[in-house]
Amino acid sequence: MRIYWTLLIVLLVMIDQLSKWMVETRLPLQQQVEVIPFFSLFRTYNYGVAFSWLDGLGHWPLVVMTVCVISFVIWLWKGLEANRFLSEVGYACVIGGAFGNLIDRAWLGKVVDMILFHIDSLDFRFAVFNLADTFITIGAMAIILDEILIWQRARKETKKLDKEI
Repeated sequence: MRIYWTLLIVLLVMIDQLSKWMVETRLPLQQQVEVIPFFSLFRTYNYGVAFSWLDGLGHWPLVVMTVCVISFVIWLWKGLEANRFLSEVGYACVIGGAFGNLIDRAWLGKVVDMILFHIDSLDFRFAVFNLADTFITIGAMAIILDEILIWQRARKETKKLDKEI
């Protein structure tokens, strides 16, 4: 892993942890603070993983599981062929986000969440999440997009070769 990817991961973890510290020290628990009509800050805790799955498992098994997931993602990243910038950014974002949530789980026994999208007229509220979750989602989307682009390039090359034959 090149040094700039490590620096990106560290930067993402720092941004995530700073946002969580600010929320913990300045935002009331379980009270919606509207920022704009469809976006609010709402401090809450997640004792499980995404969408509170595995909530009752306990935080140490989740810490171990998170370490295993991070290790697997690093293994996938190391197997990546050269010149895959979008995937490189994606893997760095996934790992940075996972580390941010790992710190919460190991230190606090829970993950601090604060981002809430909602549509009041429809009585719709999306799951509350945090910046680490956002980094993981953006990273996964970047990796998927890169795979689609590689697949399309390979398809075009195959069609081109078929026409030449």
